[in-house]
Amino acid sequence: MVKAEIVDILAEQSGLTKLETKTIVEGVISTISEALLKGERVDLRGFGNFSVKIRKSKVARNPNTGEEVIVPQRAVPVFKPSKHFIQAVDQENQKRN
Repeated sequence: MVKAEIVDILAEQSGLTKLETKTIVEGVISTISEALLKGERVDLRGFGNFSVKIRKSKVARNPNTGEEVIVPQRAVPVFKPSKHFIQAVDQENQKRN
């Protein structure tokens, strides 16, 4: 599913125009992104949380040459689904199989 499909579904369910709905969806995404850029955690109860994790620097190997390469420390956004959401996805998956 892509953002346009989400906008279509939400517009149909809410009665708002697609333009209004697109503005809201982009606003939610922008708000989450800005919070993560500030290092804040975003909790969406029943769905999961977004946070920033610091990956330590490490020594890796170039698979073509075998040469050691230093991978610097970096910050990455991560999503951790809630237990409720994990259970719901698992139940739906079991129904399909």
